[in-house]
Amino acid sequence: MTKSDIIERIATGTGMTRIETEAVINGFISCVSEALESGEGIELRGFGTFHVKYRQPRKARNPRTNEEVPVAARYMPMFRPSRSLRSRVDTAVRLSRGSEMGRSHG
Repeated sequence: MTKSDIIERIATGTGMTRIETEAVINGFISCVSEALESGEGIELRGFGTFHVKYRQPRKARNPRTNEEVPVAARYMPMFRPSRSLRSRVDTAVRLSRGSEMGRSHG
């Protein structure tokens, strides 16, 4: 699902115009981005939390040359789904996949 798909679904469900809905979605994305950029966490009850996590510097390996490559320390945006969202997704996917559950995916 793309941003455009989300805008279309919300506009249809709320009766707002597509332009109004796009403004709201863009405002939400800006708000979340600005909060994360300033190191704040965001909690949306029943959905999940966005936060920033520090990643230690490490050494990685270039798979082509097998050469060791340093990876600098950095801050990464993270999302942790709420328990209720995890449960709803698990139930819905299990029901939609039905008999596939015994098979390996991946």
